[in-house]
Amino acid sequence: MKPSILILFLFTSFSGFSQQKLNPFLKQQMDSVMVLDQKYREQLTLLMEPGKRDSVAKNLSLSIAEAMNHYSALQNRLDSANVVFVERVFKEYGYPGKTLIGEPANKSAWNIIQHSSKIDQYLPIIKKAADHKELPYYLYAMMIDKDLTNHHKEQIYGTQAVCQRLLKNGKDIGCYIWPIKDPDQVNARRKKAGFEQTVEQNAARLGVKYKVVKIEEVK
Repeated sequence: MKPSILILFLFTSFSGFSQQKLNPFLKQQMDSVMVLDQKYREQLTLLMEPGKRDSVAKNLSLSIAEAMNHYSALQNRLDSANVVFVERVFKEYGYPGKTLIGEPANKSAWNIIQHSSKIDQYLPIIKKAADHKELPYYLYAMMIDKDLTNHHKEQIYGTQAVCQRLLKNGKDIGCYIWPIKDPDQVNARRKKAGFEQTVEQNAARLGVKYKVVKIEEVK
């Protein structure tokens, strides 16, 4: 089934179902939306890895920049449709958490909003879901960090890395963990929020060597 047809099916089939303790049909819909959320992101990730980007671009007979634009355009179309669907879910049910659709499907709506430009609008509903344990609290923490980073403010949990030209003492330090508020206490905050890795381990997972960067250096 083509993605556009699948989205249409989700829209047309959605209205006939009312809230219940566990909604298997809504779970199936959210699982399908999650598949679309990840459809081209693997290729985009590979295009950012030096050892793999050339082969991915070559398969399309495109340059790396052209391949990035190609997959980004495809994923952006799916992301836009996913946001529209999730907004309808929010309006009908509130956040589709683990009580309604189980785990790990309860993370699907979070992923859609995390990849959208509407974090500001839906951060309160994500917080409510986390406070009621319908969604892991660490996911809410990640969304807070992304929202703060988007607004060029210090993040709290050190989850967000950025790659842009940043000169420090005359040297380009490349990718780095976005500035953190009170970095000496960040690992204590991470543990309380439910993260299993330290900020240093998370940076390594993202392919970044952790170092403290102050907000004044990036403004």
